[in-house]
Amino acid sequence: MTFDAFPYRRPDMSQVSAQYRALVRQFEQARTIEAQNEAMNHINALRNDFMSMYNLCHIRHTINTKDAFYAAENDFFDAEMPTFEGLNVEYYRALIVSPFRVQLEAKWGRQLFLIAEMSQKTFRPEILEDLQQENALNSAYVKLKASARILFDGQEYNLSSILKLENSPDRATRRAAAEAKWAFYEQHSAQIDDIFHQLVMTRHRMAQKLGFRNFVEMGYARMLRTDYNPNMVAGFREQIRRSIVPIATKLYERQRQRLGLEAIHYYDEDYRFPDGNPQPQGDSEWIIAQANRMYAELSPDTADFFRFMREGKLMDLPARDGKAPGGYCTFISNQRAPFIFSNFNGTSADIDVLTHEVGHAFQVYSSRDIGINEYYWPSYEACEIHSMSMEFFTWPWMPLFFGDAAAKYYIAHLSGAICFLPYGAAVDEFQHLVYEHPDWTPAQRREAWCVLEQKYLPWRQYPGNEFLQSGAYWHKQSHIFGMPFYYIDYVLAQICAFQFWKRDREDHQAAWNDYVRLCRAGGSKSFLELTQLAGLHSPFEENTVEEVAALVSQWLQEANG
Repeated sequence: MTFDAFPYRRPDMSQVSAQYRALVRQFEQARTIEAQNEAMNHINALRNDFMSMYNLCHIRHTINTKDAFYAAENDFFDAEMPTFEGLNVEYYRALIVSPFRVQLEAKWGRQLFLIAEMSQKTFRPEILEDLQQENALNSAYVKLKASARILFDGQEYNLSSILKLENSPDRATRRAAAEAKWAFYEQHSAQIDDIFHQLVMTRHRMAQKLGFRNFVEMGYARMLRTDYNPNMVAGFREQIRRSIVPIATKLYERQRQRLGLEAIHYYDEDYRFPDGNPQPQGDSEWIIAQANRMYAELSPDTADFFRFMREGKLMDLPARDGKAPGGYCTFISNQRAPFIFSNFNGTSADIDVLTHEVGHAFQVYSSRDIGINEYYWPSYEACEIHSMSMEFFTWPWMPLFFGDAAAKYYIAHLSGAICFLPYGAAVDEFQHLVYEHPDWTPAQRREAWCVLEQKYLPWRQYPGNEFLQSGAYWHKQSHIFGMPFYYIDYVLAQICAFQFWKRDREDHQAAWNDYVRLCRAGGSKSFLELTQLAGLHSPFEENTVEEVAALVSQWLQEANG
């Protein structure tokens, strides 16, 4: 069955609630471990069905936000997902006090119970309406960005398709395209500030109702961060500031010299070569054909996986009018099928996002038979190890996409990965500050962003753009709105992915075997346990960032990057 034929039906929430609670009672009343396992299997099946409908709705809504049917279904899930979360918490409460907990931990592992305990902390019925409001506000932000119509040189673009012009070899075009894009954000800045202000207020209110001091504590619990805390993250950010910011600054200086510019401005940062950035040499169908060869040659596992994705039509890649911006991978458990969503725009980012999302999809494909829903995916920072590492494991096949420009791609990809890290740290510290000061005004939030740019992005210049000078750059970052604290995850994972990059060049088969082992483990272990399983150094360890940064910096220097 292909994706377009996957059946969708709106769940009947009264029926779902009744069935779920009946199964929880069955679990609680079970007198043998076998009976509890049977009840767990039924609970998993019910949750698979509900989440399959949710994910089908989410995919089809984001593919075409103008589709009235799925827009209404998305509204339904915005309202009902908190109820479903409450049912999960009822199940977790029973799981934690099970008289057979020792046997269940022996069968499923300790991580299931850590997830259950953490989830209990972040839900009570009194925050139900707040959760519904949070969902509605996030959907409003997504719809606003999807509505962008950017007129440029007589043609209409959206926030995804304009990116190609922002990477034009002509500097005047780059500047004008960037200004046109940011004019959209400036035109809607009051609305964006208001959406975010309401989100902050809603999240702070929920945190206080649940007994947290502020949303920082609640946000970490929602992210299921069981083996590290805000102090450890602050120390990690300091490693980024100390070890990565100087390297990124040098890279931008080399880029300035390479381009022959007096200064690198914000619209120059992603344009790395005087004769143009590397671009894929074909359209989306051509890219998929090359990817098919790449994954057939990478390993038998990836060959089977990518054939499954192609035959199931489980990828929607080109940018279109009405399509939500960005890229993601999700999982339709009833069909045991990952799905990849993207917005190809003719730049090298098309290859980045394909290999990145394929990393996510390959992981969940590898762990889809693990047995319980909680283990399909690991926590987010571990998820990003799979995606970012896949970007590096596929390096040997980049000539398929870029031809002779593959050498430029390697420099752009690796330097881009390094230069991203300070931005990721800035986004994370911004969120900590915002939720530690929920009473800040929109102006104070922008002031805070300006300070963080000076700290982490000292090279950035916005000449002639008062809107960005005011501290509004973060308005474009969807994670800040929809998934609070989901951003340092990319930074943590990138440090791990750099380790796989190094090991892959030294011994491909050993590195790949560890990567596959990591993928197959799914979410059965915590982040730091998974890094240990894969033979990776924890990003929190002293000197890990410094050592990784030195290796990457040396490679780029030798490559004249």
